[in-house]
Amino acid sequence: MTGTAERLPDAVDNPFILRLAPQSWRPFLQLARIDRPTGWWLLLLPCWQSSALASVRAGAPPHWRDLALFLIGAIAMRGAGSTYNDIIDRKLDAGVERTRRRPLPSGRVSVAAAAAFLLAQCLVGLAVLLSLNRFSIALGFSSLALVAVYPFMKRVTSWPQAVLGAAFAWGALMGWAAAFGSLAPAPVLLYAGAIFWTIGYDTIYALQDVEDDAIMGIGSTARFFGSSVRAGVGCLYAASVISVAAAVIAAGAGGLALAGLIGFACHLGWQILNLDPGAESAAKGVDALALFRSNRDAGLILFAGLFAEALRLSIL
Repeated sequence: MTGTAERLPDAVDNPFILRLAPQSWRPFLQLARIDRPTGWWLLLLPCWQSSALASVRAGAPPHWRDLALFLIGAIAMRGAGSTYNDIIDRKLDAGVERTRRRPLPSGRVSVAAAAAFLLAQCLVGLAVLLSLNRFSIALGFSSLALVAVYPFMKRVTSWPQAVLGAAFAWGALMGWAAAFGSLAPAPVLLYAGAIFWTIGYDTIYALQDVEDDAIMGIGSTARFFGSSVRAGVGCLYAASVISVAAAVIAAGAGGLALAGLIGFACHLGWQILNLDPGAESAAKGVDALALFRSNRDAGLILFAGLFAEALRLSIL
């Protein structure tokens, strides 16, 4: 069943894709989080960073084809993962203020229709994956176990963000693998940095739901850290910067890449300074969402440095 797509609490204001889409499509676009583009950006950026890091290592121009494929794949697979997560969590979502108006718990989309939509998105992702080399194809398939178990982790652990991080950061391996058909210390270190980064920013995101999560018995690092959430996120972000710095050094990257790393570190530091876990619930949710969304810019700063360094080396 489908109906009018109302604006959800964490969506961007009046996205043009929803405005242009037929009315019957809009709940499905919400399932795919098209009205919340930060998620696919955060899935895409480790792919782009890894691809740029591989170009730096090879002293070659950016892999334009791979960058385009990763863009398509990130949008499709973020949508597929979100649809799968909503199918699994539809009953929990009905009990949380921020999520109860999503298409499945609100009854605007049936489970069968959501499952068909999930399959369609997976086929797009599969087409992208099959365009890469054999090693990358195998590596991409190996991430599916993490994607499959993630929605269940909030029921059994206070660290579901760690599983999300391991899944969302997988692109930090894929960009390098697409370029070289193998892995090396640099992408593994970048992957570690992306995991810590993801756990940190998703802890900030989870601050929106701490009260409802406590009632529903849902685990999160935001609840785990409690009043020490600023220190917890700060430690995660510090570990991310250290890991990424090690990756940059391992790849033999120079000045422009280091400038991007410094900008990335400064942005994460700015987030910590502006994180206010003691704010009133309504203000905390707004601030947490804004800080979470700002991680797109943090990731773009790091990518821009790596990309510029790859261009510099390729024209020397």
